Amino acid sequence: MNFWLLLVIEVVVMLLLVLTSSLVVIYAELKAGSHMQSRIGPYYAGGRWGWAQPLADGLKFLQKEDLSPTGADKTVYGFAPYVVLMSTLAIFVVIPLGPDLVAVDLDVGVYFVLAISSLSVLGILMAGWSSANKYSLMGGLRAAAQLIAYELPLVLAVVAVVVQAGTMSLNGIVEAQNDVWFSLGSFDVALPFVLRGQVLGFAIFMIAAVAELSRIPFDMPIAESELTMGYLTEYSGIRFTMFFLGEYASMVGLSAIAATLFLGGYGFPGVTGTWANILGPGILIGKIAVLVFLIIWIRWTWPRLREDQLQSMAWTWLIPLALLNIALIAGFKVVF
Repeated sequence: MNFWLLLVIEVVVMLLLVLTSSLVVIYAELKAGSHMQSRIGPYYAGGRWGWAQPLADGLKFLQKEDLSPTGADKTVYGFAPYVVLMSTLAIFVVIPLGPDLVAVDLDVGVYFVLAISSLSVLGILMAGWSSANKYSLMGGLRAAAQLIAYELPLVLAVVAVVVQAGTMSLNGIVEAQNDVWFSLGSFDVALPFVLRGQVLGFAIFMIAAVAELSRIPFDMPIAESELTMGYLTEYSGIRFTMFFLGEYASMVGLSAIAATLFLGGYGFPGVTGTWANILGPGILIGKIAVLVFLIIWIRWTWPRLREDQLQSMAWTWLIPLALLNIALIAGFKVVF
């Protein structure tokens, strides 16, 4: 009974934290995008800064009628958005916020993260196939092809980190980045992997992450001008809201993974022991915020790629570069 009570509490807390962070990211994108386009952005809901605009949008979606097409597979159609959202929420189970602040410290945490995050492809395919709409089906197939193509360079970028750290535990990877790299007199210097030869791997991971999110310039699966929102065409009300929140929760999730693998996670120079547990969550959130802003910046800067350009980038450039990165990191590991 205690186990199940603890599990329910953890799930509720995680759900609240992730959904709250999603609303914050939505607001950040509204304001950042408006400034990048020399607009004011939201400023009515919540007063001068418009901070309540995401809440107002959420209430608007909740009031809409939850419709489904006549020919749709009602069961698959109904479960699809929740599969996408839950695959994102499960990522945070193994993300360490401090040396002792992790729900489950798995020895194969990297494997778990990569496996559970790939379930979103299944949810998108379920949505596209079950909607009984040709645009939805085409969007689902595009999304599947895109996510499969960019899953490979993303995984290969992570493999290089595992090789360098010598462990698949996310906590172990953070600790490896907080080890002393060199000393300047009495001052010990610990560098994250991005400053220890993983610049290429970090760039590959972030490009693949943006493609996994199906955001501009990789938003072909939901291209409004071609597919009228693709696999989301037939969704409304609460189910559309789940897809919408899932996208922004995935932004936070993938940024948390990138920060943990490449930027030292909760680690910061001079912050050790008990202080790492106290300040660690804030340090990790700061790093996540920087990466989320980078993803938003890309969205409002780049034009949409063509489908052939997207596939060519993955198979012709990112995968060979990721294999080269593994070879360089492995050689560096053996020599030094």
